[in-house]
Amino acid sequence: MAYTNMGRRMSIMRLLLALTAVAIMSSLCCYVSAQQGVASIISEDVFNQFLKHRNDAACPAKGFYTYTAFIAAANSFPDFGNNGDLQSRKRELAAFFGQTSQETTGGWATAPDGPYAWGYCFKDQVNSGGDRYHGRGPIQLTGDYNYKAAGDALGYDLINNPDLVVNDATISFKTAVWFWMTAQSPKPSCHDVILGRWSPSATDTAAGRVAGYGMVTDIINGGPECGTGTISDVQKGRIGFYQRYCNMLGVAVGSNLDCKNQKPFGT
Repeated sequence: MAYTNMGRRMSIMRLLLALTAVAIMSSLCCYVSAQQGVASIISEDVFNQFLKHRNDAACPAKGFYTYTAFIAAANSFPDFGNNGDLQSRKRELAAFFGQTSQETTGGWATAPDGPYAWGYCFKDQVNSGGDRYHGRGPIQLTGDYNYKAAGDALGYDLINNPDLVVNDATISFKTAVWFWMTAQSPKPSCHDVILGRWSPSATDTAAGRVAGYGMVTDIINGGPECGTGTISDVQKGRIGFYQRYCNMLGVAVGSNLDCKNQKPFGT
């Protein structure tokens, strides 16, 4: 009987060790998959070429946005830049950098290397008016509701420490990727839209909302920019950055780049 019990215990221990090994390999697989999926497209050299003047002396965010911080943030979201075929993944990453580059741009029409080589020049909103929850980081996270939701999802107290978004580059990138990946009803996620996974509801169709890069703009900043019947300079900037990055990655930009005929959400 003692031998039988010992044999059973050994069998159970072997099973537990096997299950532990499977769990570890599964976690490692997700980590490596995210790193390879994003890093194989956005290498450090591509990152530096995208954001060519981010460390210019004239940029307030000089030295803040690093490739290491970007990859660390990407690794926290295994699906980011890692779903679909290679062209789809390239397009998503070009769209992410296109939108965030406009949010943080320091470029101007006659800037060296053109206006779209000056993304990530800022980390704080210009002329914030003293609002504690003003725009910060690549996506310019704004509003106490977004700071609360992002903080809860990421495990940081951003309500009491909003400046973490401008003091820690990894956290800063994480808030941007979190916003990109997260649907906030009735808005879909930018991730699903740019990958073609979103289908408009009857309400969306009536509002003129169609899949494409312009819809991503509607999600991020539709109120001031969308449904005006014209393409504003800010929206032109978003499109210009995106087109530059798509060209550098060798991927088509797709259709519906603007949101001039799309009503903003909440209207």
